[in-house]
Amino acid sequence: MEYVLFAIIAYLLGSIPSALIVGKVGYNIDIRQHGSGNLGGTNTFRVLGVKAGIIVTLADILKGTLATLMPVFFDIDVYQLAIGIFAVLGHTYPIFARFKGGKAVATSGGIILGVNPILFVVMVVTFLLSLKISKYVSLSSMITGVISFIVSIFFGDIGLMIVVGALTLFVIYRHIANIKRIINKTEPKIKWM
Repeated sequence: MEYVLFAIIAYLLGSIPSALIVGKVGYNIDIRQHGSGNLGGTNTFRVLGVKAGIIVTLADILKGTLATLMPVFFDIDVYQLAIGIFAVLGHTYPIFARFKGGKAVATSGGIILGVNPILFVVMVVTFLLSLKISKYVSLSSMITGVISFIVSIFFGDIGLMIVVGALTLFVIYRHIANIKRIINKTEPKIKWM
C-alpha cells in the first residue's frame, strides 16, 4: 500500500510543470509555444534565458530528490529509487500539462541525488564537461547517462545499476529526434557557455 501511495504522490510531484509555471508567472509566456515546445530546462534556457533556465533546472532536480526522499521523511521502508522513477514519469508525462513534459534529464539526476550524492556529482561534472566540449545539451545528457551507468557499477548496488541503466535508456529514447538532428548537423548548439 505504501508503494502505491508514494508512487502516486511522486508522480504528481513530478507532474508539476516548472517550465510552464516560470514562463507564465515570470515572463507571461507559455513555453510550450516557443522553441522546441518542451517543458524542460533546455528549452527554458533557450527561450527565457539563463536565470529562468537555472530556476527550472533546479526545480526539476528537486522534484526527483523530494520524491526519492519521501520514504525517508516518513520513515517507511520502501525502495527509494522505485518511488523516484514515478517522479521522472510525472515530469515526462505530466497530468497537469496534457502529458507533454520534459525529457527526464534533470529529474533523473534529482532521484540520484536523493540516494547517491557522489554519483550525482559525477553526473554534474560529466554533463558540464561534455557540454563545454560538444555544445550540445542533448548529446551531453546522453553521455552523462552512459558514464553514470558505468560509474554506478563501482558502487556495487544492483538496484542503483538497474535504475541508472533504465533511466539512461529512457533519456536516450526521449532524445531520438535530437540524435537525428545531431547527425544532420541541425541540432542547435548552446551559445552561453
